[in-house]
Amino acid sequence: MTSADTSRTAASRNYGLLTAAAVITGLGTHGALIAAAFAVLESGGGAGDVGLVAAARTAPLVLFLLIGGAVADRLPRHRVMVAANALNCVSQAAFAWLVLSGDARLWQMMLLTALCGTGQAFFNPAAEGMLLSSVTGEQAAKAFAFFRMSMHGAAIGGAALGGAMIAAMDPGWVLAVDAAAFAVAGALRAFLDVSHIPDRSGGGGLLTDLRDGWREVAGRPWLWAVVLQFSVVVAVVGAAEAVYGPLVARDELGGARPWGFALAAFGVGTLLGALLMMRWKPRRLLLAGTLCVFPLALPSASLAVPVPATVLCGVMFVTGVAIEVFGVSWMTALHQEIPEDKLSRVSAYDWFGSVAMVPLATAAAGPVESLVGRSQALWGCAALIVVVTAGVLLVPDVRNLTRRGTVKETVAAGPVPPTVSAEGEGAVGRLG
Repeated sequence: MTSADTSRTAASRNYGLLTAAAVITGLGTHGALIAAAFAVLESGGGAGDVGLVAAARTAPLVLFLLIGGAVADRLPRHRVMVAANALNCVSQAAFAWLVLSGDARLWQMMLLTALCGTGQAFFNPAAEGMLLSSVTGEQAAKAFAFFRMSMHGAAIGGAALGGAMIAAMDPGWVLAVDAAAFAVAGALRAFLDVSHIPDRSGGGGLLTDLRDGWREVAGRPWLWAVVLQFSVVVAVVGAAEAVYGPLVARDELGGARPWGFALAAFGVGTLLGALLMMRWKPRRLLLAGTLCVFPLALPSASLAVPVPATVLCGVMFVTGVAIEVFGVSWMTALHQEIPEDKLSRVSAYDWFGSVAMVPLATAAAGPVESLVGRSQALWGCAALIVVVTAGVLLVPDVRNLTRRGTVKETVAAGPVPPTVSAEGEGAVGRLG
């Protein structure tokens, strides 16, 4: 067997392990998110306490993401992933024990949730870098689409299973299942084979690695433009769906049930969108993906009217399909353009841009509603999405980045030279 065949076999095995582990943790985590909220409420907390526990998870995620990305590019990524899974397992097991003992206090739940968020901050960049290193170029888009479809299926199943379990038993048991899921997933990830991935030098230090990662991002207009775009898009979508959506459902649509159906329709849309992207390979990756961000304005506009629940479900379904077209196109562009040894650092900046403004947006949603009214606030969310997405299309490299026929012969095939856009507008470096 040639070295190329060995590398291809190791990458294929890694992809299978990563997908299986992601499905297992997805089933556990999405049920645990629901369980954590009910655990707070059953301990005597109110809506504000639920928000504090949710914020305790998000804050360390934002704080440590960039450091996590640098660490994942200095150390073997699978070891970072396993260590993060171990931290998540221990923190969720302790959370479950506190809830089942009936003596969980708010500060304890916040602390344990913060530890879980810290684990995710180190896990996410390492996991994305490992996934991008585990597919061959000619199969990248199909592999990313299948991976995302598996993740969305696990999210839907996990939320449904978690809800059913909470209805039948103490939410602490759902948290215990999540801890077990992290243990199993961590064990699977311990078997990842990184022998085909070239050794990475630790460089001159953590700050040097962070600066190198920033240079990779700043030197590619298509990358930083989309990261900036999604810092706004994710924030306003989060405000619209986490704050305004439930309020509109309560006041205009008849309660939580239609809003739950709308979110389920979005989930079904993401599954079908991922299935579509297993077959469709748009030549201009980012142009196709960015055009599909415009529909993300539709849910906010629909809530602003508001439209009937059946129409809202249709809108959410279309939005789910559209965001998957972007998601798979984006991952394919990252895989095609990013140097392997910079994948996790660049992924960390991408993640950071996506989540950094979410706490601010959700916190500001209430005051903005009081100032201008709910409908006007929702129209503002829709307008922001349209404006920033139209702005990204002004960047030539976003319009012109083209899919290459074969990105890498194998994962270890070495660097791919920069490509030049069809219109000769400049070089697009190998980035992710």
